[in-house]
Amino acid sequence: MEKDINSQTRRKFIQQISLASALLLSGRITDLSAEEVYGLKAKVKLRFVLASDFHYGQPNTAFDEMTDKVINQINLFNKNNRIDFCVLNGDIIHNEENLLPLVKKKTDNLQVPYYVVRGNHDMVTEELWNEVWKMPLNHSFEAKGSAFILADTSNVQGTYVSPDLKWLKEKLEQYKSKKNVFLILHIPQAKWTDHAIDTPEFFELIHKYPNVRAGFHGHVHDQDGVFMAQNVPFLFDSHVGGNWGTPYRGFRVVELLNDGTLITYMMNPTQKQGELKY
Repeated sequence: MEKDINSQTRRKFIQQISLASALLLSGRITDLSAEEVYGLKAKVKLRFVLASDFHYGQPNTAFDEMTDKVINQINLFNKNNRIDFCVLNGDIIHNEENLLPLVKKKTDNLQVPYYVVRGNHDMVTEELWNEVWKMPLNHSFEAKGSAFILADTSNVQGTYVSPDLKWLKEKLEQYKSKKNVFLILHIPQAKWTDHAIDTPEFFELIHKYPNVRAGFHGHVHDQDGVFMAQNVPFLFDSHVGGNWGTPYRGFRVVELLNDGTLITYMMNPTQKQGELKY
């Protein structure tokens, strides 16, 4: 019976996964099959999820249903693939500040610790953000020896802005002895897409720190792939809400293996898509 259950779990996992990649310590990127990803499960040291662009409250969308669905699917994924934490990478609400405490009641149903990043549609003041989330707009933390820097890239007017580079430098200095530093920002800082800005100083800064392993963006709903900034991959995670973007609504899973390899793939709320190994 246990063998049958394990077989069913494996089959379901493989059916739900695609576009996986691995980022090696050398900086080389290779594609992975779903079978290969499943076979590496025992070697995962740290696993986290990024979900972006809920757009809770957007008119003419099923925002309640979409929000409930992705939260339930992350919780379901966590049952068989333990998640250390989740990051909600911006545009959690759609413009109206009164939506913030409402969506928090939803996200508090996540069965894993979670962190939040402001997006351009999270048009709220710093004070309200702190009051609701109990977390500053610029935030960092450590997990299993790796550091995570969550940088604000918008404001109450919804303008695309560069992160606070002075603050970012202080954090990069603080974590320069860590093997892995991960950057999480809503707005892309290079013009890889139309929905981005160009901040050369951002890249000049991060390239001074060779332990920056990857960056993660939301915002651009039709992007679920990777752009390279020299040897640093910046990965997009599609969208879980809103009214445009990729044909599916999904979230990104990132797995750090014991040997330092980074594996990442997209997870559809009903099936996985887009695995990458870094």
